[in-house]
Amino acid sequence: MYMSNVIVIGGGLAGCEASWFIANSGFEVDLYEMRPEKNTEAHKTGYLSELVCSNSFKSMLIPSAPALLKEEMKILDSLIMSAANQTSLPAGSALAVDRTMFSKRITETIENHPKINLIRKEITEIPRTDSPVIIASGPLTSKSFADEICKIVGNNQLYFYDAISPIITGESIDMDIAYKASRYNKGGDDYINCPMSEKIYDSFLKELLNADRFPPREFEEMKFYEGCIPIEELALRGRLTLAFGALKPVGLPDPKTWEDPFAVVQLRSDNGAFDAYGMVGFQTQLLQKEQRRVFRMIPGLEKAEFIRYGSLHRNTYINTPKLLSPMLKLRKNKNIIFAGQLIGVEGYLESAATGIIAGISVVNILKKVEPKTPPNTTLIGALLRYISSMTIEKLDPMNVNFGLLRPFDVRIKNKKKRKHMYCERAVQEITEWKSKWINS
Repeated sequence: MYMSNVIVIGGGLAGCEASWFIANSGFEVDLYEMRPEKNTEAHKTGYLSELVCSNSFKSMLIPSAPALLKEEMKILDSLIMSAANQTSLPAGSALAVDRTMFSKRITETIENHPKINLIRKEITEIPRTDSPVIIASGPLTSKSFADEICKIVGNNQLYFYDAISPIITGESIDMDIAYKASRYNKGGDDYINCPMSEKIYDSFLKELLNADRFPPREFEEMKFYEGCIPIEELALRGRLTLAFGALKPVGLPDPKTWEDPFAVVQLRSDNGAFDAYGMVGFQTQLLQKEQRRVFRMIPGLEKAEFIRYGSLHRNTYINTPKLLSPMLKLRKNKNIIFAGQLIGVEGYLESAATGIIAGISVVNILKKVEPKTPPNTTLIGALLRYISSMTIEKLDPMNVNFGLLRPFDVRIKNKKKRKHMYCERAVQEITEWKSKWINS
């Protein structure tokens, strides 16, 4: 039977990873991306894999789940990890990137691949083709295509709201008040820190709670993902919630006193020019005028100039456990594969990792091979099993964590030793899995 090019819908992290893997395996790919022909409420550029929230890919320190996931993705020849390492910025123990250079690097790589045909066009219908189709249109899928997805998944579509943090100019930060440091001196002076006394913290908290917000539409229920709750929502949980969370001062002594402040607002560089800084943990749904008023109460940010305001947008995902196999194939049509945040994984790396798996699924379909899912001793394999578990009635978005991994047969009491052993086992087993199902 004649097979046309593989179709990938969505040029985000997952779609680019999938296209990259399939093309490097020798197959032709048509990658569809609607931007900049049609934009979303959160994207600002026409670059592929644009990062609309934080510019951080989280910790690089082993043993941690984000660091282990990075290692697994590197072993699987991740395009996203390669671009992130090439465009990284100082960020202590975290991997942060210059968001513009990162997306530009991926766009150029995809555009220059001889087997990838990048098509700037909105897809409103799932193509009828004999070749596999990957749907990686992301949580900001256009309404017309979301309606099309509903036709094949039934009424199992869910949604949640997501919020992003403001970005301010570096020159508007008062460095006579703010100071550079990383928590516990890990990674150098990579963050700018704005110290708060208890009195200032309480005044800030009061204004934050009383500030006006963007209202939801009447027919939409407010439902936040726990890892991206607006700061004003967190503040409702109690007076010290922020001081023990996003504004935690421990390990960040003020060089003027060498004592930890009552609270600290951290700013992380957003680009290689170090002239733009994101407010760490300050995702918000406040009105723009309220962001200017309330966030300028923070010491050092009295004259803050906003490059991007925080905002709230609707993220869409499908009820994966009822719909997809562990290798992300639609149970009722194995020629359709889903990937990315649309399937209920949360986080940049998690989304990209599912793109790699979607690419592997397609290549094995074309080769008429039925691969086994990566073992649940690896984070990728464990995450795939979680989101496809038919025992789950209603999926909540999930980040990778060690709790997903299959435990050892013998209990390891020392927590740090146990995590190191998890990492060693996962790296070994993902390498063996790659050797059997990709390199064979």
